[in-house]
Amino acid sequence: MCAFTLPEPPDWSAAREELRDALALAAWPDDLIHDAELALCELYINAWRHGATPAPTVVVVLHAGRTLRVSVADDSPVLPEPRQSADPYELSGRGLHLVRSLTHRFGTDPRKRGGKTVWFELDAAA
Repeated sequence: MCAFTLPEPPDWSAAREELRDALALAAWPDDLIHDAELALCELYINAWRHGATPAPTVVVVLHAGRTLRVSVADDSPVLPEPRQSADPYELSGRGLHLVRSLTHRFGTDPRKRGGKTVWFELDAAA
């Protein structure tokens, strides 16, 4: 048996709190707030784990209270691609599929000085 310990991910509580506060202030429903939190967590952990970034940069923008855009930047130029797996019991590889199913739009933008920004958008309920 092989035993190893992964290092602890950086604290993302400030980004999560900023996200929750902005959406609560704009009176977004709890289910959309939870979806946004989960999508943020996925992008943040991916940036840390796969983007080799000790503390990913998070930007939360709420446009006119109706459209949320969350961006997470890391230092890796490698653009993420959703993985396809035939094994339903695989422990990883579903994060981008989850982000796609929780949000209205998501994508990746290379940064001029290296690295990339992965983002998602959610629209407020009609």
